[in-house]
Amino acid sequence: MGAASRSAHGAAYATFVGSWKSRFRILKGEAAITRFKEEATGAVRNFCARCGSPLFYERARAPKMVNIPRALFAERTGREPRYHLAIDQLQDWTWAGEALVPLKGFPGVVWRRPRRRKRLS
Repeated sequence: MGAASRSAHGAAYATFVGSWKSRFRILKGEAAITRFKEEATGAVRNFCARCGSPLFYERARAPKMVNIPRALFAERTGREPRYHLAIDQLQDWTWAGEALVPLKGFPGVVWRRPRRRKRLS
């Protein structure tokens, strides 16, 4: 199974903030959380039962940790990205550092210009 097919969000990659389970608490709304366990890996994904947003992820290989999507934090976390997991499953459509330029008429959108073909003489 590729990274995109295992992903809860369908994006090329996701940034998670890891926390020790002993320091992780759900303060309210626990009844609105639904869980899905991947039988093959033992991983548990937790979602909002109302809208389906991914909330946190527990890996069987790291039973003392919980991973929270960075997008759920409104402010800085005091952590910096350090690790890349499943890099071998990088999708061919993922941006890999190519030079990007603004797309005229679409503020905030950038793109990779197609390479110019050499003309045959």
